Amino acid sequence: MPTTKLTKRAIDAFAAPTENQIVHWDSEIRGFGVRVLPSGLKTFILQYRNAEGIKRRTNLGRYGVMTVEQARDKAKIKLGAVAAGEDPADEARQARSGMTVAEMCDWYLAEARAGNILGRKNRPIKASSLDMDASRIRTHITPLIGKRVVRHLTIADVEQMQADVKNGKTARPRAGGRGGKASGGAGVAGRCVGTLQAIIGHAKHKGLLSEHPTKGAKKLTGNKKSRRLSVAEIEALGTAIAYAERNGENPTALGVLRLLLLTGYRREEAQAMRREWVHPKGGYVAFPDTKGDAQIRAIGPAALRIVDAQPTVAGNPHVFPSDITDGPFTAVSSCLDRVCTLASINGATPHTLRHTFGSVAGDLGFSELTIRAMLGHASRSVTQDYIHIDEALKLAVRMTSDEIEKLLAKGAQRTSATPAAAE
Repeated sequence: MPTTKLTKRAIDAFAAPTENQIVHWDSEIRGFGVRVLPSGLKTFILQYRNAEGIKRRTNLGRYGVMTVEQARDKAKIKLGAVAAGEDPADEARQARSGMTVAEMCDWYLAEARAGNILGRKNRPIKASSLDMDASRIRTHITPLIGKRVVRHLTIADVEQMQADVKNGKTARPRAGGRGGKASGGAGVAGRCVGTLQAIIGHAKHKGLLSEHPTKGAKKLTGNKKSRRLSVAEIEALGTAIAYAERNGENPTALGVLRLLLLTGYRREEAQAMRREWVHPKGGYVAFPDTKGDAQIRAIGPAALRIVDAQPTVAGNPHVFPSDITDGPFTAVSSCLDRVCTLASINGATPHTLRHTFGSVAGDLGFSELTIRAMLGHASRSVTQDYIHIDEALKLAVRMTSDEIEKLLAKGAQRTSATPAAAE
């Protein structure tokens, strides 16, 4: 493994890896190095073998907070302790037993982003999931119980945190310029408990805790999202989309909106879709990564016409490219709000469009098993059951997509000046 003398200039020049982590080792002190995460975070580390010959690794400090010279001196001190038969990593692990909730959350996010903590199916936790975890930690968990020592937590403490989130105690304006505010609720409160319990579970698995102090805490169940658009609402949406298109609404946003209606795809799947994933002749989209891992999802001719109509932007591989970056368009929710206002439709979200697609499929007589496969909810066994009838699944998607397109077109044919006047 290549080494170099670690200096400030050298460390500043180390680029963040595109995935996983990378360690640059010092050429002068064996085992002294700096770990670089995809986020750009750089941490000094020391790797050694203890008296039993077991390889150990311990963090020395974060670059920027600690200088190279300070880290080098600390590494020498710890190596001296190792030579005397001590084990700094074990001492650090014992010290972590006194971690506060905030400290343990920081530990979890750093380790998980480095790929050192495994989630579902024994795979590294997805960055999108960690972003949601970080948001719950920052907004709800840390403000309420961040200063508490984890091993002293009780089930009652966790359930009280849940009640506080549910009752809006942590409600505040959203960060990053986003509208509205984080207002809590039963669903968010339950997910906060799930996140905290998982973090404590990972800490126990890694040896930071001998017991899970809050195992058994009851988690609230949020209200299941069951809102769907009625036939009249789909037609009204068609009227509103046509009106919005004539009056300067972002065409890319409307393209994503139409695709969501005609496919039942998740908002993130539609917005981030790349052109190389779309296979028109095969009638499918090959998503390399979704909420259910890699999936092959059927797509009908009506939706493919939406994809074909999108302009290609040089250097941007997305079907729906951003106007200001080389990434995907990400503001379909705002467009949906504006269009729904025109159509006098209340309570609709991108998930409502997904549920509407499934409900229309049900109205057409397709079974729950078929609808689950259409929406990408199918388990591995269900997917395997459909291998021999994939054309039937494509037919179900096409018929559902065609029915929704027909209803949208019926609404768009209304020639009124505004959607409200068409009622």
